[in-house]
Amino acid sequence: MIDGHPLVDAHVHAARLPTLRPAWRDWAERFGSGHPWQDLYDADGTIVPERIDAAFEAEGVDVALLLAEYSPKATGLQPIEDLLPLVKHNPRRFKPIANINPHLHYPVDTELERQLESGAVALKLHPVHGGFSAADPALYPAYQVCRSAGIPVVVHCGTSSFPGSSNKYADPTPLDDVLRDFPDLTIVLAHGGRGWWYDAAAFLALSRDNVWIELSGLPPRRLPDYYARHDLARLARKFIFGTDWPGVPGIARNAHAVAAALDLDDETAALVHGGNALKVYPGLADG
Repeated sequence: MIDGHPLVDAHVHAARLPTLRPAWRDWAERFGSGHPWQDLYDADGTIVPERIDAAFEAEGVDVALLLAEYSPKATGLQPIEDLLPLVKHNPRRFKPIANINPHLHYPVDTELERQLESGAVALKLHPVHGGFSAADPALYPAYQVCRSAGIPVVVHCGTSSFPGSSNKYADPTPLDDVLRDFPDLTIVLAHGGRGWWYDAAAFLALSRDNVWIELSGLPPRRLPDYYARHDLARLARKFIFGTDWPGVPGIARNAHAVAAALDLDDETAALVHGGNALKVYPGLADG
């Protein structure tokens, strides 16, 4: 809980270090220098469930969404299987999110269904690190699975500095075609259009009830500038809190900073910090 209401961190990378490229470790140490995230790992580079559970409890996190990622060209691999020990330790706090890469997985719907059987509560796509468009028809079978299962699709919409990234795929505009073909599919725009696409992300979120903006990787104090051309009070009600852990100074610190930067009233702060996520992601209260 934070300020009397639930706190959901919708964007957490709880990966095993040996499966990742050196650039990931450099990123985590640079942007996560404000907290000792390395202490949560054992000598082999694997997160100790009891340690991360206690750390997130201390930060007030009720639910943390753990991201799998299959991006060998950029950050490396974060297999969903590596997340399951954390989920087993505390299934109420930790929930996994599936990931598919059409260059690696075929058929994509079969792989997605396999990961959903592991308890995934959403699908994450990383076009920038995977090198594909979110509007690629090859992904449509996966969208059909998500629509049938009633789970959201989280799409990375923001620039990335990792070697091997393709930032042209960060533009959320092609998702307009996906929403045309799947008008009832829920889409979460991770990183909110970071870079050159804040207006496009805001327009999609404000014009469609089933599109949301997730704030991971965005400095809270800059949010009013990033979305200055829009009704910020209205747009804030479409925000979902996320940190990009471990690349964040601190979870509770970031949550308070978001509320302060946006001058949120208590009702809207409750939505941003957890209420919206609890509505968008199914089963977060189960465990």
